[in-house]
Formats: sequence, C-alpha cells, structure tokens
Amino acid sequence: MNKLILLIILVLSAIVLYSFIRKKGKPISSIHQFSVKTIDGQLFDFSSLKGKKILIVNTASKCGFTPQFEKLEALYEKYKNKNLVIVGFPCNQFGNQEPGSSTDIKSFCTRNYGVTFPMMEKVDVKGDSAAAIYQWLTSKEKNGVEGSSVKWNFQKYMIDENGFLVDHVASFKSPDCNKITKWLEK
Repeated sequence: MNKLILLIILVLSAIVLYSFIRKKGKPISSIHQFSVKTIDGQLFDFSSLKGKKILIVNTASKCGFTPQFEKLEALYEKYKNKNLVIVGFPCNQFGNQEPGSSTDIKSFCTRNYGVTFPMMEKVDVKGDSAAAIYQWLTSKEKNGVEGSSVKWNFQKYMIDENGFLVDHVASFKSPDCNKITKWLEK
C-alpha cells in the first residue's frame, strides 16, 4: 500500500513539475483551417501544407530587414525538399515600408532576391484589422500555445507538421538563426 501511495505521489509530482517547467501551452487549433489569397490573387489553402513545417514571415520591401529575403530564400532552397514551406505576408503597418501593389511587391522580391517561396496578398498583422491568420498566430486563446504581438517587419512564426504553432522569432533575428535551424533539423 505504501509503495502505491509513493508511486501516485511521484507521478503527480512529475505532472506538476512538467506543467511548471513547460512555458508554452498545448495547441488547440491548427493553421490548416485557414485559406488566404496569394500575391497573384489565387486561393491558398493551408490544409494543403499538412505534413510540412511552415515558417510564416511578415515582409516589407523598404525595411532595414528587407535583405532577410536573401536568407529566407536560401533557407527555403535548403529545406524545401525536407518539408519546409516559407510563406511571406507583405504588410504596410510598420513605417509605411510596403506601399506597393501586389505586382510591385512580387516584381521586387523576384528581381532583387529571387524569391520562389509563396507570397500572399498584403495584410495587416496587428490591431483590429489583423488578418484572421495573424489573429490566430498572436492569440494564445486561439492557438493554445502562446500570445505575442508583431513588433516589426520580418517577425517569423514556426508551425509544425500538424499545423500547430511552435514558437516565434523576432524581426532582428536572422532566418538562419539557431532557433530556426535547430527546429528544422528536428
């Protein structure tokens, strides 16, 4: 009887300790529920990315972080055959650094950085007008993992193969930073 009580205490202690140590919550919904428009105006269904890791980035053509397009494209080329998809969402909410049309943005990204990863239509990523996908990315109540706010252009969100939010990386961190590359190598 004493061994059973001790076992129960140990199991409960381990559960409490695990809950205390784990800083993130448990995923409650998937990104696969969303559909958005591509930069060319076509419907893009995130359910088509089941089984792939997704890196979502809000982008801008006239930002100090714009050269990150080069490293994003290099990361995409390196890992696209290992089930990575990078998805760019142009946004003009930070310093009016993405004022162009979809045609302008696509041309800029292709001409200057050879971008081949999927780019979506320009969206808002914060505030009352934030796109539904960004409301999900930034709200713990919606994604079940963490709440965040998009601070600037080129903030990166990591989504696992099941469509669940894993973590995010600040704008100033390079797309090939340790946090992202370790996640990709898992």
